[in-house]
Amino acid sequence: MTIQIKVNEKETSVPSKSTLFYLKKQYKPNADVIIYNGFPVNSDRFLKEGDEVVFIKKGTSPSSEEFESMMVARHTPGIHQKIKKSVVGIAGLGGLGSTIAIALARIGVGKLILVDFDVVEPSNLNRQQYFIHQIGMSKVEALQKNIAMINPYVKVQTYQEKLDRNNVERIFQEAEVVVEAFDRAEEKAMLINAISEKMS
Repeated sequence: MTIQIKVNEKETSVPSKSTLFYLKKQYKPNADVIIYNGFPVNSDRFLKEGDEVVFIKKGTSPSSEEFESMMVARHTPGIHQKIKKSVVGIAGLGGLGSTIAIALARIGVGKLILVDFDVVEPSNLNRQQYFIHQIGMSKVEALQKNIAMINPYVKVQTYQEKLDRNNVERIFQEAEVVVEAFDRAEEKAMLINAISEKMS
């Protein structure tokens, strides 16, 4: 007699009365972390119909399926699916914009559209999400690399150009939410007015 469960996001039949540790030995004996129905556990237990199990080896990047299970563990499944489908545009990648981009990547947002014409300068390092070796690199390229180290499964589209009334719609047409993270009042007003007039 068998039961149906998910192992690393794949539907699998296993013998009834199987345990977590038995399953680990069969599928990933070197795993350090066991996620059982969305929660990390370290004790053995009998499996039941419909259980979901993910095995992870520390120090190696999880597959997209394993990472998905980790995201679900942070949120309820319904909330995670909404976040995963979201597309967020960020105008300006300074202290506010770069921090928001990193936070959204950490919670598993589906896609980010990053826009900034500037490069990383030494004065940016005390408050922006860049590293010293990225000085001189464009902010969009540097931030895209940093996001990939945190969550390689977020889609990132970049534009190294200055936003104006003529390109706002083209750049952000796919975005459901646009984050205004400019420094100057006139740029803030331009973006808000352009979105209100052309995209509402």
